[in-house]
Amino acid sequence: MEKRRLGRTGLKVSLIGMGGIPIQRVGREDAKAVVSAAIAAGINFFDSARGYTDSEEKFGLALGLQRDDIYVATKSMARGRDEMARDIDASLHNFKRDYVDLYQLHNVRTKEELKRVLAPDGALAALRAAQLEGKVRHVGITGHIMEVLVEAVQTGEFETIQFPFNAAELEGAERLLPLAEKHDLGVIVMKPLAGGALRPAHLALRFLLDFPVSTIIPGMDSVAQIEENTALAEKFVPLTDEERNELQTEIARLGNRFCRRCEYCQPCPQGIAIPTIFTFDGYWSRYGLKEWAAERYWALNVQADACVECGECERRCPYNLPVRDLLKEAVSHFGATRPQA
Repeated sequence: MEKRRLGRTGLKVSLIGMGGIPIQRVGREDAKAVVSAAIAAGINFFDSARGYTDSEEKFGLALGLQRDDIYVATKSMARGRDEMARDIDASLHNFKRDYVDLYQLHNVRTKEELKRVLAPDGALAALRAAQLEGKVRHVGITGHIMEVLVEAVQTGEFETIQFPFNAAELEGAERLLPLAEKHDLGVIVMKPLAGGALRPAHLALRFLLDFPVSTIIPGMDSVAQIEENTALAEKFVPLTDEERNELQTEIARLGNRFCRRCEYCQPCPQGIAIPTIFTFDGYWSRYGLKEWAAERYWALNVQADACVECGECERRCPYNLPVRDLLKEAVSHFGATRPQA
């Protein structure tokens, strides 16, 4: 596995890292097996978050042993000093480690939020104190809004930046990669498969391997996914013209109105598994797998028509998607396939 420098942190991280969202869906023993397989395959960078339910704990099952060559990253939505200090201690407990290699401010969405975390009583102050205590080695920031991330980089306060970058979302590369290079920031690529919407996955990942990024962190929850994704980085082959055309055809089919499965819309007050429904709807509308998608849609405990249009999901969505309208589209697609009682 190729290792790249994570900016001025100096850490040498695997080109393919492991994102921590999907591991929430598997049991503890399966999670331990997947993370152990990742280490065996050469992955040494693992990214989680306080907001990913039990993701930190599941990583901790296999990563608890402090090793100098295994790097653990996490992040918190805390904006104030005291809240962040509590989250840091919670992360250490979950990971079963004495320190976290990289702690990030999670999904800073507005310039007001950035100002808040940078204030004397803000979250960054807690991270700096934790660095002095040896609890945190390096500090980074994550987000989806380019204007906010550009301003954050220019403060000089952060050593890494994590943002969505894939073949369908190039704005981050165009604006942030040159800026990150100028400030010697480590670049962590999230949503490399656009939340699983980009297919085939191996083309989408190979597209990114050619860029000056530090690590790419697809979410993985099976040993098979680990093996498939790491093999791409071990024997990198640039895309052919034919493969690039295939990827562009897929991008054109997707458009911009699709769910990236970041899961920030969750939990829904009505219990709707919004990203899952959008995944099934994508298989229905984009890939023609109507029977397959309908069977799985109706097996869910709650369907899309349970939406009461409270709007909580749209307020949380970092992509400003019209979630309620998309749920209505799913209802229209699957309604005629309702199983007979």
